[in-house]
Amino acid sequence: MKILVLPGDGIGPEITDATLAVLDRANARYKLRLEWQREAIGLVPLKERGSTLPDEVMEAARKAPGIILGPVSHLDYPPREKGGINPSGELRVKLDLFANIRPAKSRMGVGLTGKPVDLVIFRECTEGFYSDRNMFMGRGEFMPTEDIAIAVRKVTARQCERISRVGFEWARKRRKKVTAVHKANVLHISDGLFLREVRKVAKEYPDVELDEKIVDAMAALLVRDPSRFDCIVTGNMFGDILSDEASEISGSLGLAGSVMAGDDACCAQAQHGSAPDIAGKNIANPTSLILSAAMLFEWLAARHSRPEFEQAAKAIESAIDNALKSPQTRTRDVGGSLNTDAFAKHIAEQIG
Repeated sequence: MKILVLPGDGIGPEITDATLAVLDRANARYKLRLEWQREAIGLVPLKERGSTLPDEVMEAARKAPGIILGPVSHLDYPPREKGGINPSGELRVKLDLFANIRPAKSRMGVGLTGKPVDLVIFRECTEGFYSDRNMFMGRGEFMPTEDIAIAVRKVTARQCERISRVGFEWARKRRKKVTAVHKANVLHISDGLFLREVRKVAKEYPDVELDEKIVDAMAALLVRDPSRFDCIVTGNMFGDILSDEASEISGSLGLAGSVMAGDDACCAQAQHGSAPDIAGKNIANPTSLILSAAMLFEWLAARHSRPEFEQAAKAIESAIDNALKSPQTRTRDVGGSLNTDAFAKHIAEQIG
């Protein structure tokens, strides 16, 4: 099985190398028979070939059973017509990776609020207000005059139903509670449609409790008591914001794994950005991408009936949790002293 590896921009190559060092150990230990196909995306191919996501890389992504995607500096990319394609958004739409699954867990004890965090946010990530991916042709925002900007929000019953079902399936295996986050008090039609589909799916899961929260109240409640939440289902923008909040409350955005998953493909992606200010200094924390890769392994285990991938994922997560218990085995951003390579080496050694 050949996994496509796309290191990205900024600290992307560094944390990708660190992640692969861990995965190489897991690959050998659990006899996963994995190979890595490494391809360039982002600013380097933009300069060399005129595109941040060359056609041959997109074709490789279509064929890959799994993808590891490093952070990208898409804010620095030129317009799409000049080669500036957001790889993350493009992969989501072209490969139908509709479910952005983002766990937030206080791996160093209690979170920043003094209370434990253990929740998962399920974010529909192919539509909403995100204008680079919510239209078949063109973009979902435009300027009829130089002083007016208009953004279009796309919400479909199908994608609301799909993301809801993923959330309820996870909840059934966890603490049996789903919280649907919306703004239907203002966005009556679009979030009304979202709630309609969530409630429809909920009827198929009588063993799972459905809770509903308005997004601004939800943002406050995450700070007040994150322990009351289990699985949170929401749309693109709300999920993007709330998952960063939840991860930071749990301890650090740098400790949060994430995958973009569909029915037939899955992509591991760190929750954080490319941090160009520390690129090349060997101080970036690779935990988020390592945990994301472990989540990819879990998806592969279920998709291909390969229990050894599940075992490898559990071993990686356990090694991360054990390392984070002590400042001596943490990276600098979370109170430790290890650099990127040293942290990855330590995690790999704990796997066996």
